[in-house]
Amino acid sequence: MKVTILLVEDEDSLISYLQQELQFEDYDVITATRGEDTLEQYAAHKDEISLLILDWMLPGLDGLAVIRRIRKQNDDVPIIMMTARDYVGDKVSGLDAGADDYITKPFDIEELLARIRVILRHSQQHENRDDTYQLGNLTLDAKARQVTYADNVVQLTQREYELLLVLIQHQGEALTRDELLDLVWGVNFEGQVNIVDVYVRYLRTKLDKYADKPLIETIRGVGYRLGEDAK
Repeated sequence: MKVTILLVEDEDSLISYLQQELQFEDYDVITATRGEDTLEQYAAHKDEISLLILDWMLPGLDGLAVIRRIRKQNDDVPIIMMTARDYVGDKVSGLDAGADDYITKPFDIEELLARIRVILRHSQQHENRDDTYQLGNLTLDAKARQVTYADNVVQLTQREYELLLVLIQHQGEALTRDELLDLVWGVNFEGQVNIVDVYVRYLRTKLDKYADKPLIETIRGVGYRLGEDAK
């Protein structure tokens, strides 16, 4: 079955170019040019859409507002944000809002296609899992893609979930930032290594409010480890 992508961009020439390139790669493409239209298209085709490619600067609701509204529905559909903003703080804002990845304009189409392949591969791998991981009061149900801590459901974005899954699969092991980049973002990821630190912070914020002690340990000079005593 073909993968369906919702492509959102208000510049006519760019959306036409990207749509053609994506269709050439055998993706089905639904397009939108405004934030409000994006939400309508997403609602109408929610069961079909495997990925959003979303421009930040849109007429009406901007990309950040669109992401926040989708995430409020607890949807974990992968989202790649396109932005002309290359300031780190802006990128962090996009990730904070719930984007799974970002790409800065102008970009080479091959970079975008590589990011699409990586994010879809991760999504498919996790959909096919039927494992349940238990660590103290922390439970990760990979089949349902649900994380709970002491019976509290922890809402995670796809990338946060993937990072936690890798950490719990390697529970007790100290993983370097480079190892986490390869395992979570893929070996072709060309962004900054500190993206790992950003997402570890996100996970800590969401998990530690339920725990008596921090679950993710910083191993100085190495990286991170999920502690053995998650209780």
